[in-house]
Amino acid sequence: MSTSSDNLVLVVEDDELFATMLKLCLEKQGFRVEVEPRGDRAVARIASLQPKAVVLDGILPGKDGMDICRDIRPTFRGVILMLTARDDDMDQVLGLGLGADDYLVKPVTPLVVLAHLRACLRRQEVVAAPVASVQELSFGRFFISNANRTVRLGKENIHLTTAEFDLLWLLASHAGRILSRDEINTELRNIEFDALDRSIDMRISRLRRLLQDDSSKPTRIKTVRSKGYLFSPSDFD
Repeated sequence: MSTSSDNLVLVVEDDELFATMLKLCLEKQGFRVEVEPRGDRAVARIASLQPKAVVLDGILPGKDGMDICRDIRPTFRGVILMLTARDDDMDQVLGLGLGADDYLVKPVTPLVVLAHLRACLRRQEVVAAPVASVQELSFGRFFISNANRTVRLGKENIHLTTAEFDLLWLLASHAGRILSRDEINTELRNIEFDALDRSIDMRISRLRRLLQDDSSKPTRIKTVRSKGYLFSPSDFD
């Protein structure tokens, strides 16, 4: 792995020992690593450095990690991997809803963080590569391009995380067909579906909101009970 600026990771973590261990672990794998211990300086450093990925602790001095994630996600296109000591499902739901690409609960080892970070970066790189002849799709007012990773609804540009774009492209490229959660997990994450994992459901919920789909009676991304999700192309006219 090269040590170019494309491999810069910003670790936003106030636990000095853990941050040092994680920094050493990532650097051994070829990443360049910067560490920021304060939340109230994190947004400015992310904007300045534009790292490939941010490993973001949930509880920080000066500013909460959730608030940082919410503030940077509209403009930051890199990976956000959140860490927290709070073992609470609602925290995970909130973190993913704010645009985090993945979420880990402490205590966690640097090697586990590395594995999840690599998986997030891999998904980003694979989807960015031209893997199919069809690279653009449009249905009425909806447009999505896998070539330059853009989404529009009418004249409005929709800003998505890497994981959200991957999921939306998968659904749209199979428009009119029900995709099971197993299929989605296998295609996007190369793992079997875990019934306790809410990350797909949370991303579907956020996509519905961004695509102006009624969450109480969605018509654009439909839930088919006991089967999965269906992208309905006719509902964007």
